[in-house]
Amino acid sequence: MTVEAKICGLSTPETVDAAVEAGAGLVGFVTFPRSPRHIESLDLLAALGKRVPRSVIRVGLFVDADDALIDARLATGAIDMLQLHGSETPERIASLKARTGKPVMKAIKVAVPVDVDRGIAAYAGVADRLMFDAADGTLPGGNATAFDWSILSGRIVPVPWFLAGGLTPANVADAVRVTGAPAVDVSSGVESSRGVKSIELIRAFVGAVKAL
Repeated sequence: MTVEAKICGLSTPETVDAAVEAGAGLVGFVTFPRSPRHIESLDLLAALGKRVPRSVIRVGLFVDADDALIDARLATGAIDMLQLHGSETPERIASLKARTGKPVMKAIKVAVPVDVDRGIAAYAGVADRLMFDAADGTLPGGNATAFDWSILSGRIVPVPWFLAGGLTPANVADAVRVTGAPAVDVSSGVESSRGVKSIELIRAFVGAVKAL
């Protein structure tokens, strides 16, 4: 079983290079000013995007962003896929896909089993991928919180999906075993301090995923 690894919240050349060299299939750049991983500079975003080979998908994370913000980020050429982490509706996703031509991943916040059912019912018909993330925390994503993975055990999800929320190099193998996740996403679980990525932890996480 080949599991994809996505390293999110990258903001320096060194950590982008580390994720790519370790073998991550996707890298994520955050556009959300309240996040410690937010990339303010469009020039920096463009420069980071240029470091990533075509074989790796570059994902831009947004939270209830307007068209102008998304367009400015897309204009850097650094984003292949949109990841929406707010309260975006299926209609919003459809319009973004039509207008930008980019695939969209929608994050679903999970606290109880019905959250998964609702998320699939609402978004599987329009989003290209889903991400099941922990509902706890003050920020969308990157809260180092896991939910009850057994909620996803045996689930049939009709589109490609990611498991996120509290994953680390130490627990990702168990998480995949319980959920059957075809892809995993990590941000805070590979940080040495809040918002600061660790090259060693990035390597360890991707290595643990590749060993599955």
